[in-house]
Amino acid sequence: MLELLQQGFGAVFSLNIMLLMLGGVAVGIVFGAVPGLSATMAVALCLPLTFTMGPQAGLSLLVALFIGATSGGLISAILLKIPGTPSSIATVFDGGPLMEQGLGVKALGVGIVFSFLGTIFSIIALMFIAPQLAKVALSFGPHEYFAIAVFSLTLIATLSAGSMVKGLFAGTLGIAVSTVGIAPVEAVRRFTFGVSKLNGGFSMLTVMIGMFAVAEVIKLAETGRHAVRSKAGSVSMKDIKGFGFSLKEFRQELPNASRSGLIGLAVGILPGIGAGTSNLLSYIVAKKRAKQPETYGKGNIGGVVASETANNAGIGGAMMPLMTLGIPGDTTTAILLGGFLIHGIQPGPLLFVSQGPLVYTIFAALLVASVMMLFMEFYGLRLFIKLLDVPKHILLPIILVLCVVGAFGLSSRLFDVWSILLFGVLGYGFVKAGMPVAPFIIGFILGPMAETNLRRGLMLSDGNFASFFTNPIAATFLGLALAFVLWQLYSAVRPRTGVLGQVLRT
Repeated sequence: MLELLQQGFGAVFSLNIMLLMLGGVAVGIVFGAVPGLSATMAVALCLPLTFTMGPQAGLSLLVALFIGATSGGLISAILLKIPGTPSSIATVFDGGPLMEQGLGVKALGVGIVFSFLGTIFSIIALMFIAPQLAKVALSFGPHEYFAIAVFSLTLIATLSAGSMVKGLFAGTLGIAVSTVGIAPVEAVRRFTFGVSKLNGGFSMLTVMIGMFAVAEVIKLAETGRHAVRSKAGSVSMKDIKGFGFSLKEFRQELPNASRSGLIGLAVGILPGIGAGTSNLLSYIVAKKRAKQPETYGKGNIGGVVASETANNAGIGGAMMPLMTLGIPGDTTTAILLGGFLIHGIQPGPLLFVSQGPLVYTIFAALLVASVMMLFMEFYGLRLFIKLLDVPKHILLPIILVLCVVGAFGLSSRLFDVWSILLFGVLGYGFVKAGMPVAPFIIGFILGPMAETNLRRGLMLSDGNFASFFTNPIAATFLGLALAFVLWQLYSAVRPRTGVLGQVLRT
C-alpha cells in the first residue's frame, strides 16, 4: 500500500498535474461560492476537457474541482448569508450571525480549517475502510431508507426555535412542495394544474437559491441605497492572527468535529442522499449535544464546525461506493463515474486489483487538493472579506444576476428563473412571519426520499406495512423516531406540569 501511495504522489507531483489541480481547486472554489453553481456543475462543465488527457491527469483535475467546490460554498454562506451550494445550507444559520457581529473572518477561518479536516478524515477512511463500509451501505434497502428519512424528519422539532407550530408548518410545507410533479412510482401528475413545466417538480438548487439568495436580496433591498454596512466589513485584517480563532476554541470543537465527520462520512456512503442532508443532520445533532443549544442560530462557531466538517467528510463517503462498487454516492460522483468510463476504466471491486496505481494516484490527488484548498482559502481571506466593502446597491444586483444565471444553467429553462423568484418571495414571507427556513428545506429534501422508499418497501412486502418493523435496522430507526417525538412532547408538557404542581401545592 505504501509503495502504491508513493507512486501516486510521484504522479501527482508532476508539473502538469499540479498546475491542473491548482486551476481545478481555484475554479471549484469559485463555483462553490457563486449561488446557483455547484460542484456537480463544475465537474460536468470541465469533464470534456479531460478527453485528451490521460486517466491520471483527467481524474486528478475532476477530484480537485470536487473538493474546491464543496468547500467554496462556505464563503457566500458566511459573508452574504447565501449558501453557495446545498451542502452549505446549515453554515448560514450561524455563519451569517457571526458575520453580522463583526466575526466574519473568524467564521471563515473556522469553516476553512474544519472543511480541510473533514476532507482529510474522509479520504483516510476512503483509503483504509472503503470496501467494508460500502458493502454495509449497499445492504440498505427501501425499508432502511424510509426509516432513516422518518427519523430525520422528526428532528425538525430541534430547528423549530421559538414556535414549534411554525416549525412544523414550515416542514410540512416543504414536504408538500416536494410532491409537485410526476409521482416517483406511479408516474401520476400531481399539483401541476395542467402546466407541463411542473411535471419535473422543483429543483433543489432552485428552491435553495430562492429561499436563501433571492429572499436575502429582497430583505436587504428594504434598506434602500444607503444600507448600513455589516460590522464584519470594518474588521481590520491586521488584528487577525492565523485563521482568526484560538487554539482553545479549536480543542473545544474537536468532539463536535469528530461526531460531524462521522455523520458526514456515513451519510455520504449512502447512495442518493448527499451532503445537502448531512450538513443539516450534523447541525441538528450538534445543537442537541451542545451545552448551550440556545446560542445556535445566533452566532455559535459550533454550527459552522458541524456543517462544514460534515459536508466535506461526505466527499470521501460518496467516493467509497463509486470506487468499490461502481455506484455513485451523489450527483457529483455520478459525473465522476463518466470520467472513469471515458478513459475505459470500470469502477468496482476489481478496480483496486486491475488499476492499483491509478487508485492510489486518485487518493494522492484528493490529499494534495485538500491542502491546496486550505492554502488558497487561507490566503484568500483578505480578498473574501473585501466583498463586504462593495456597496449593497451594487453588490445585490450582481448577486441577483448570478442567481438567475445559475438557475437558468440548471436545464436552460426560464421556468427555473421564475421559480427562484417565486421561492424568493416565499422566503421573504418566512422572514416577515418569523418562520424558520431550515425545517422547510429538510422537508423538501427528505420528503421525496421518505415517499419513494415507503412505496418501494410496500411493493416488496405486498402492501404489508409490518415489514418495516420486522426489519431490524428499519425498526431501530423508527423506534428512535417515536422515542424522540415522545421526548419532545414530554419536554413541552413538563414546564406546564411543574407550574401546575406549584399552584396546587400553594
